[in-house]
Amino acid sequence: MKKIGIFYGSTTGTTEKIAHDIGRILGVPDTDIHDVASTPPSKVGEYGILVLGSSTWNDGELQDDWYDFIAGLSVIDLQGKDVAIFGCGDETMSNTFCSAVGEIHDRLKDTGAKFIAPYDVVGYHFEHSGAVPENAVEAEGLLLDEVNHPELTASRIAGWCTLITDAAKG
Repeated sequence: MKKIGIFYGSTTGTTEKIAHDIGRILGVPDTDIHDVASTPPSKVGEYGILVLGSSTWNDGELQDDWYDFIAGLSVIDLQGKDVAIFGCGDETMSNTFCSAVGEIHDRLKDTGAKFIAPYDVVGYHFEHSGAVPENAVEAEGLLLDEVNHPELTASRIAGWCTLITDAAKG
């Protein structure tokens, strides 16, 4: 079974809480859940599956702590690593909802990583997201809206974690 590491950036605490919720479901100990503000990108070398999470800010930008971490991560050879991405956002930001998920995906697409666990956006209403490729029915990862749809969070996390668990076995 591949070892899972969770890496998150959080300003208000929501993404941190979600990272720990995901960790509990996946059986990931707190010692394998990392705040990107205080973690070197090289730490990902310890894991076969990387679960990466960011909230979306302003015009679809990453959470502030992600910029240095993603710059370092994007130059690491991630061949053989599975990457699952989750993001927190507010669907009333209709043109940028959870776009940080797409930003992480795009910045890591040339690293050799294998992206796993795309997820549907059923239940949300937004015009555009950088996390959803054009003409796609699924986002590049798990999108969560704790502001407008907290009732969807637990079931979406559970369903998404099943995809990660399946990847961990293989």
